[in-house]
Amino acid sequence: MENGFFKDLELYSEVLQDSVLDLVDIGKVRAASGSALTLSTSARRRFFNELYRYKDKIVLLPVEISNSPEVIRHLGVIAINTAIEVDIYGQVNSTHVLASQMMNGIGGSGDFIRNGSISFIVTPSTAKDGRISAIVPMVTHVDHSQHSVDVIVTEHGLVDTRPLTPRQVAEQVIKKCAHPDYRDLLGEYYQRAVRKTGGHEPHLLGETFFMHRRFKETGDMRVG
Repeated sequence: MENGFFKDLELYSEVLQDSVLDLVDIGKVRAASGSALTLSTSARRRFFNELYRYKDKIVLLPVEISNSPEVIRHLGVIAINTAIEVDIYGQVNSTHVLASQMMNGIGGSGDFIRNGSISFIVTPSTAKDGRISAIVPMVTHVDHSQHSVDVIVTEHGLVDTRPLTPRQVAEQVIKKCAHPDYRDLLGEYYQRAVRKTGGHEPHLLGETFFMHRRFKETGDMRVG
């Protein structure tokens, strides 16, 4: 990032974390606003000890302003949020692990995803040393529908869903976003669903959560 293409970025967010200070320090971010700071102990110490470096670059606003749909739309914010899992049709689960256990709150992600000029969901393709795929046939909990999400990104590639049909989204997400260890597994599920049920968004109701069930039973979503 230090030697990358981007510079003089303006960051408009709800919560500012350690990475914002890092980006300010290396000269990539020239201005950042949010409604709160959630810093690690070391970053908090750096912030207050060197406040002179940040005071003209960081501003805190009431959440009614930082998360205002009107302001987000007016600024043309490029919205970047993360997810626990994304399904092959673009539905996003940002909060719950295996349907039931809350990992974190939804925060203001919906405000930015629905009102930004373009919305990105960015997530690693796997978790737990590859034992969990972030790309699944169907998410176990929906925070953001496919109608709100524009672009899905993992370390393997990205899919701009806007010009695509649901079937095209599924094919591209499996090909470009899923980890190679899971592409065949997801592709086989999708092709079986196309053959057996068809429809606008083919699914096999008896198998939809087979990867989650496998993880619960074996501790690994991959084929044993």
